[in-house]
Amino acid sequence: MPVYVWEGKNPAGKVVNGELEAKNIQAVFNALKRQRIVPNAKKIKEKGTGLDMEIKIPGMGPKVKGKDVVIFTRQFATMIDSGLPLVQAMDILAKSHENKAFKETLLGVKETVETGGTLAEGMEKRPEAFDELYTNMILAGENGGILDIILERLAVQMEKTMKLKREVKTAMIYPSVVIAAAAIVTSVLMIFVIPTFAELFADFGASLPLPTQIVINISNFFVANWFFIFGGTAALIGFFFRYKKTDSGKEVLDPIFLKLPIFGDILKKVAVARFTRTLGTMISSGVPILDALNICAKTAGNKVVEKDVQRCRVSISEGKSIVEPLTESVVFPPMVISMIGVGESTGQLDAMLQKIADFYEDEVDNAVGAMKQLIEPLMILFLGVLIGGLVISMYLPIFKMGAIVG
Repeated sequence: MPVYVWEGKNPAGKVVNGELEAKNIQAVFNALKRQRIVPNAKKIKEKGTGLDMEIKIPGMGPKVKGKDVVIFTRQFATMIDSGLPLVQAMDILAKSHENKAFKETLLGVKETVETGGTLAEGMEKRPEAFDELYTNMILAGENGGILDIILERLAVQMEKTMKLKREVKTAMIYPSVVIAAAAIVTSVLMIFVIPTFAELFADFGASLPLPTQIVINISNFFVANWFFIFGGTAALIGFFFRYKKTDSGKEVLDPIFLKLPIFGDILKKVAVARFTRTLGTMISSGVPILDALNICAKTAGNKVVEKDVQRCRVSISEGKSIVEPLTESVVFPPMVISMIGVGESTGQLDAMLQKIADFYEDEVDNAVGAMKQLIEPLMILFLGVLIGGLVISMYLPIFKMGAIVG
């Protein structure tokens, strides 16, 4: 029989380890439990003849993706609905998953459940895969005995959220690619092509047209300082993305993003759709509205929306309506506020929120489609003016020389 190295905690909470001969890992688990040792699933491995050490490079290993969690949620819901025991379902899904990081996550959740914990507790310990929204929904499902229904709702919620993110990314890809291509082409012209023309024009012995002289001066600056230009640009871009992820960066940049032409309107619609879908799903699943609003605020993705939602939470905790704070918001339009008010007064807030989410998800689709149609000619015009202007400025002296000769 193979020998396994293991690690766990004894009844006193002290970390202990050792070796054990067993048929498989499950037999190791059972043997350790009989010794009242809580095993660490990640530290139980079959002892090999070589090094029992796995080299991991930070940031380079496999990561848990949103798609992995959605597929797991769908499959898990089907298994629970068919009556399969929870631990057995987790074991099957973990063994069948190709993503090593997610496989280890599922085994860790399974270990928590096997040792007497709840499914929500096991998932709460693994935020890299299951966020606060997910764990609270699972907790509501376990408490209400409707785990399969909650898993189905979670899958729908996550699919809708991923679709919104995909729409926004799609909208950003085209202009980003065009701007990057323009920057590369312009850099090549400035560093390699225009200096050749400048040497040619230097033999003319005549003054150059103003546009040509300006372009040559810019080219000379590029050639002399290309390292600082590219290095500074890369540093600024890196600083921007790092700053954007900090709390202070979000406080400064999020209001600016919402005021951007075209993009700001799309971001507002995405925020409304995301908030209403999340809150509607949580309320219909039995999560208390104050807890639901707190989670919605944390998962809003925008500081402006987060503050608006937190004001709603404070208003409800004081016995007031959810609508009153929203009237001061720059994100939620009057139609949405009115519909939320109707849902609140009729006791159908969750259903009304889902209808608003459906409507605004369609609005996002339409807005992204319209933006693509608008951006494409603008980008073509931008490239034409930029590249065409550089080419024409280089040919102006040639045209001037031809006119003199003529």
